[in-house]
Amino acid sequence: SSPRVRLPQRSERRSSALKLQTKERFFPMAEVIIVPGREAGGKLVASEIARRIRATPDLVLGLATGSTPLPVYQALVPALAGVDLSTVRGFALDEYVGLDPAHPQSYRSVITREVVEPLGLDPARIRVPDGRLDGVAHAGEIYEAAIMDAGGIALQILGIGTDGHIGFNEPGSSFASRTRVKTLTEQTRTDNARFFASPDEVPMHCITQGLGTILEADHLVLLAFGSSKAAALAAAVEGPLSASVPGSAIQLHPHVTVVVDEDAAAELARAEYYRYAYANKPDWQGL
Repeated sequence: SSPRVRLPQRSERRSSALKLQTKERFFPMAEVIIVPGREAGGKLVASEIARRIRATPDLVLGLATGSTPLPVYQALVPALAGVDLSTVRGFALDEYVGLDPAHPQSYRSVITREVVEPLGLDPARIRVPDGRLDGVAHAGEIYEAAIMDAGGIALQILGIGTDGHIGFNEPGSSFASRTRVKTLTEQTRTDNARFFASPDEVPMHCITQGLGTILEADHLVLLAFGSSKAAALAAAVEGPLSASVPGSAIQLHPHVTVVVDEDAAAELARAEYYRYAYANKPDWQGL
């Protein structure tokens, strides 16, 4: 069996959160940026990531999978052309449990195919939770320790599910949760069935960074594109803080950027204010 790993104590986590809240760049609420489409959103976020990597060559990224972040990864290729990326580190949000890492739809394979190979990253520096059945009971603890050893995640890319989940934190997930095994809802399995030959092939379980883990990243960038995400996005950004909408946990974070297209923004009550605020944003604030 896998060895047990010492996790940071609660006092250490509080200290980390305090440091986050006292940084020079403090944002008291999520910034919502409404873009014309996926490509524009991808280029906007890629530009910020490229800027950060140039300033910090060993930047630690939190990597989401699925179709939502693809425009970001695609735009990063030209944005980082000629830049040495050998010291960039990354941690995937989640992985299926029991799926062979070599399976084309394992998130290890997806991250390799969509991020590592196109950008020329060092595969040894890109971690994915270990979803293999042998040792999965302690895989969450091991992953948490690896993130801490890397100094924490600087910028975490997020998508949002139609039921409001981020990572694979399904409705009902604790805001204090850490990396752990979760059972996927039928809705999530149905949504992800398009990546598999049949719905029955979608795994029942996953291992995912917890909401508490995600909230410890320095900067959260949540992406949402398409009308199918509109209700979940509005609930996460403007609705009450609720474990029934795990995405609403972003309201607890001091530096969140939400990048959405017009379709995903359709149910936002304050959309006009978000447009106004972004149009009048001071240049020095950045993303």
